[in-house]
Amino acid sequence: MDADRPVTVFRALHHGRAPEDPLVLPGPWDAASARVFAEAGFPALATPSLGVAASLGYEDGSTPPDEMFAAVARIVRAVSTGDTPPVPVSADIEDGYGLAPAELVERLLATGAVGCNLEDSAGGRLKDPRQQADRLAEVRAAAGDALFVNARVDTFLRGVPDPAAAIARARLYVAAGADCVYPIAVPREAIPALRAGIEGPLNVWAAPGDPAEFAGLGRLGATRVTFGPGLQRQAMAAVRESAARLRG
Repeated sequence: MDADRPVTVFRALHHGRAPEDPLVLPGPWDAASARVFAEAGFPALATPSLGVAASLGYEDGSTPPDEMFAAVARIVRAVSTGDTPPVPVSADIEDGYGLAPAELVERLLATGAVGCNLEDSAGGRLKDPRQQADRLAEVRAAAGDALFVNARVDTFLRGVPDPAAAIARARLYVAAGADCVYPIAVPREAIPALRAGIEGPLNVWAAPGDPAEFAGLGRLGATRVTFGPGLQRQAMAAVRESAARLRG
């Protein structure tokens, strides 16, 4: 049934939520971490491109697309086996690796992912927002309802602090068919303005920590909370501590 499709389940998780109950999506960087988060009871997952890159030995932004798609496929497979329903996985695929929208969608769906992040900057520079909206519209047309598209808005990250700039981009992306917008690095105090100016789900980044903080972000207007590479970095810090102990 359509209601049982992972993408339908994932999309539904973003709607009808109480303000103090945003959707919290851990970011697995490999199959093992994905299983840990799924076994902990999280209803869906969202991979971080930087965390996956680090797990593969690459710097952020330098992972070959073949390796990124293969890593996403392993993560999806790790939480799609057994007797329990599959855990939906959304994938951070940076700015789409220069792939044409139809090919991008085809390769992403082949991994089993139900959603994606698409950034609106490259090489440290913001893209033209209308051109980015056109690209998002082409991705939406190629995917139909098979993908949940999370359009990242990089204005705060790229040194443009005015919330109006983020809102203007977000509105274009929603009109182009984005299911959610992600103003990465938005200051906490700017979240209410964005919530008031943008229709649909709003993704906010947070540091892994106290769940009460996530509830506070929800009350400010966040629909979903993600952590970027934060969880992978926490795990690696624990590995370094173990390594130091082993070395004495």
